[in-house]
Amino acid sequence: MAAAPLPVAVLGAGAWGTAMACALAARGPATHRVTLWARAPALAHELQAQRQNGRYLPGCPLPPALEITSDLRAALAPVRAHAAAGLVLVATPTAGLRPTLQALAAQGLFAGTPLAWLCKGFERDTHAMAHQIVAAEWGEAALHAAGPLSGPSFAEEVARGLPTALTVAGPAPFCAQVTRVVHGGALRVYSTDDVLGVEIAGAVKNVLAIATGIAESLGLGLNARAALMTRGLAEITRLGVALGARAETFMGLTGMGDLILTCTGDLSRNRKVGLLLGRGVSLPTVLAQLGHVAEGVWSAPAVIARAQAAGVDMPLAQAVCDVLDGRSTPADALRRLLARDPKREALG
Repeated sequence: MAAAPLPVAVLGAGAWGTAMACALAARGPATHRVTLWARAPALAHELQAQRQNGRYLPGCPLPPALEITSDLRAALAPVRAHAAAGLVLVATPTAGLRPTLQALAAQGLFAGTPLAWLCKGFERDTHAMAHQIVAAEWGEAALHAAGPLSGPSFAEEVARGLPTALTVAGPAPFCAQVTRVVHGGALRVYSTDDVLGVEIAGAVKNVLAIATGIAESLGLGLNARAALMTRGLAEITRLGVALGARAETFMGLTGMGDLILTCTGDLSRNRKVGLLLGRGVSLPTVLAQLGHVAEGVWSAPAVIARAQAAGVDMPLAQAVCDVLDGRSTPADALRRLLARDPKREALG
């Protein structure tokens, strides 16, 4: 007898949610039953009618097998019926994680059903990481079957079926289940138990991508970009180790890999924020032009708060925060960085 298709509920119909839903649904209804949940009924109707996400992922057709709904109960039904074989993928920005968890709880879905999140950032008001939000809403026990799915990945390329490597973090049985569901086709999945390292890397690299965008607009050259990325990786590692992560995590896909992609790729939202800020565009105008969430903008103050509490020096992240807050112009921030005293090179 053929195995039943793996049920997947992708919650959030932005670029990332749509891309992951496309990648999984493209494998066909015999292997995956994928439902994409859009919070707004109007968006769900638009996706059903046009069979593409014209707002967040234009030009990428939705696979025929992909189911779309704005009814959360309906989206969860296949996973609820086969919880041991399925997966809930939360594809909201970090700001949407807590209300999504609360909505899931209202539907009777709590700890136990495998749940992975794709967001990369700190919560704006609490400075909490995603796993801390999950623990606060569902209890620490939820983390036995939950964790981040991260790595160097642009939504558009995932939707187009281009090769992408991701890392899932959490307990071994949970990682095995996520790998079983997601790994295949053009998606390759690695695993680790260093949830802290994966989440810190994912959040801080977005802040540093803003820095490299600013540097590019200022015409600082490729040498400067390489220096920013390398010393930025040192800042990520220092903070991560101080908060309890393992240094080697930052040499992997979710650290160095994602940093390289976000700081150099033309599809990077956070790099685009830096490019526009470096040209003198105000932050409100930048965000209005972007039309998408740039997690680095909201994570920067939390990164600095965490660093200060841990006694960690992060001059590049601080410079970005100063520019975002209007305390410094990009040119002034550059001058302060160049005026710093020389030091021995160290990764951590």
